[in-house]
Amino acid sequence: MPTFSYLTILSNSSLVLLFQAFFTSIAASSDRHTPENHIRTRAGAPFKVALFADLHFGENAWTDWGPKQDVNSIKVMSSVLDTETPEATYLTDFVVYLGDVVTANNIPIANASLYWDQAISPTRSRGIPWASVFGNHDDAPFEWPMEWFAASGIPQLVCPVLNLGEECSFRGTSRLELMKNEMDNNVLSLSKSGPLDLWPGISNYVLQVLSKEKPHTPLVYLYFLDSGGGTYPEVISTAQADWFKRISEEINPDSRVPELIFWHIPSKAYKKVAPRFRIHKPCVGSINKEKVAAQEAEMGIMKILVKRPSVKAVFVGHNHGLDWCCPYGQLWLCFARHTGYGGYGNWARGSRILEINESPFSISSWIRMEDGSVHSEVILS
Repeated sequence: MPTFSYLTILSNSSLVLLFQAFFTSIAASSDRHTPENHIRTRAGAPFKVALFADLHFGENAWTDWGPKQDVNSIKVMSSVLDTETPEATYLTDFVVYLGDVVTANNIPIANASLYWDQAISPTRSRGIPWASVFGNHDDAPFEWPMEWFAASGIPQLVCPVLNLGEECSFRGTSRLELMKNEMDNNVLSLSKSGPLDLWPGISNYVLQVLSKEKPHTPLVYLYFLDSGGGTYPEVISTAQADWFKRISEEINPDSRVPELIFWHIPSKAYKKVAPRFRIHKPCVGSINKEKVAAQEAEMGIMKILVKRPSVKAVFVGHNHGLDWCCPYGQLWLCFARHTGYGGYGNWARGSRILEINESPFSISSWIRMEDGSVHSEVILS
């Protein structure tokens, strides 16, 4: 969901040291709790991923409406995971939280991780590993509602607290804090904070999916990039693009292993391929109800991606009224499906599902709706 805000960076050595210390603590907790950078497939079965986009937990948290939407969002995720999981065997292997997990600009508490924990609970309770990437609302500064300054005044706030006596706070929770909490408290999380030199971007990392039959052979690489927003501009920086190029050439030098890319805000390339009215071939999807709200600038990541034959698709959220996939050169640009009841729009909720088969290799995708129906099947590789 688009907003525009900027970060004022202070040229202060103590600030630099503070963030270095914070990153060091995150790296240490990552080593303790998520030592692996890979997921293994199940023998003889495809690898299945559910994308949960734009959950917006904590939206209008001071109203009756807000918490009800969070309950509804949990029902959507639970429905998707259970429908994609016949009988008692969980066949959804992995979940990606594709940004805007919380609506921080609506959360009047000191620690938005309380809402983040609610959002990941359907996945965690089923024992399914996951990874997350940040969106523009996840650390957005609190926005004081104008109606609070009318005659009715500020409402009686009921804030969940960690410590008795703690009052409501509007200071917000940074990307660093949100990521540290997820990694410290969830052994199933494979999320990473990413390299220090990519700050203020957090959640820049790569995971490999390893074959059960060939344990030392990657089946596919999953890349996660922070597309900004909230406390800094909506952009994938040149530094992030250079990092992707360097890492991908290092671990996949001959482009033999397929690569999938995940970030929240669509790049400007999405505007170039967007259907004008109805969705028509070669695009595949069911809703095209708004214009692409793209990043503020293009800093080189798309030029790098289109030159790598191993990159098969990019997946984003952000636009709640779009769920299409369209080809862009040799790769696909795909939207997820608005999963959460928070955020704008009344379109039916659901999740984009990815299925990766090893032999013969293929990547297919479809949309699984809250009511269990399926549509928009597409072969991505």
